[in-house]
Amino acid sequence: MDLSLFQKPQINLSRSTPLRMRLVSVCALLAIFESSLGDSGHSFLIALAAVLGMAGTELLFNLKQQNFSIKDSSAIASALILTLFLPNTLNPLYAFLGGIFAMAVLKHSFGGLGSNWVNPAAGAWLFIRSAWPVAFNRSIEDNHLMRLSASLEGGLRDSLGSPLTLLMINGWSSSPLDNKLSSFFNQTIFNFTGSSLPSGYLALFSSNGPGIIADRGLFFLVLGTILITASQCFRFWLPAVFIFVYSLLIRIFGALPFGGSFWEGDVIFALFSGGTLAAAFILVTDPATSPKSTPGYAVYIALCAVFTFLFRYPGLDPYGAVTAVLVGSALVPLIRRLENAWYYEKRKLL
Repeated sequence: MDLSLFQKPQINLSRSTPLRMRLVSVCALLAIFESSLGDSGHSFLIALAAVLGMAGTELLFNLKQQNFSIKDSSAIASALILTLFLPNTLNPLYAFLGGIFAMAVLKHSFGGLGSNWVNPAAGAWLFIRSAWPVAFNRSIEDNHLMRLSASLEGGLRDSLGSPLTLLMINGWSSSPLDNKLSSFFNQTIFNFTGSSLPSGYLALFSSNGPGIIADRGLFFLVLGTILITASQCFRFWLPAVFIFVYSLLIRIFGALPFGGSFWEGDVIFALFSGGTLAAAFILVTDPATSPKSTPGYAVYIALCAVFTFLFRYPGLDPYGAVTAVLVGSALVPLIRRLENAWYYEKRKLL
């Protein structure tokens, strides 16, 4: 008898858990470092508070089991991931309380690492946003994405065509460096495609205004995602599926909320804002809260991409990527049932 037929392979475990957690932590730290350069280190204070809340709670639970360490680094990685999706002006106390909730309720009450049904960082983010909505919204009320959503809700959308146009109306300006770099790319890379890159996009990589830390540290975050992908922290096709499905939806329907037409959506803006890259490369690649087969995982990621589009564009939630992953995680038990019925059970009969 081939016992491998009865095993449910963890298709996303290219590296050991401790190594994977440390690589993800480095990726998050890079973005947090970049964000902290523009807010006098406040981003680091939020990260420190989240680490203290999660690591401290994890240690307390481990002490009950006479385990005096947190050497798998999962608590620290979860704390840094949570930090990526928090506003940089948020009171660190909320990050600390969110960290306690993540470890005590979302992780250990379900049995610890690998038994939690939802990513602890995403769940903690939802807890903070739901428990203290006024404080959360106040900390990002002057953010360009929030102003963008407010303008759309107010009816300012006719004939704009793209979010960048509306941002320009709301005071988003391109710097001289932005103009020079855009001109350089247009004369070199984009010249061969017959297209051009308008000024203003590169400002996404140097935002010093209030916003979530993943967006403020976007340049280093991109470097971090390259690092964890090259280190085989996960299968490379996982974020690729998310980006493909999400980009296709944006391209087809993304201009409609701005008064544009089909196939005119701004893919660049959609990918490099709202913490989308952090969700694609970190949240949806979490093996503990995902299906186990390749087809099941592909379906899960595609659903997360669809929900991200729906929440961010028709739903006008700038940070809907995290909510989308949470909804996708809620559907994982159903996907796993379908895996058992359509995938593993059929393989047993072969």
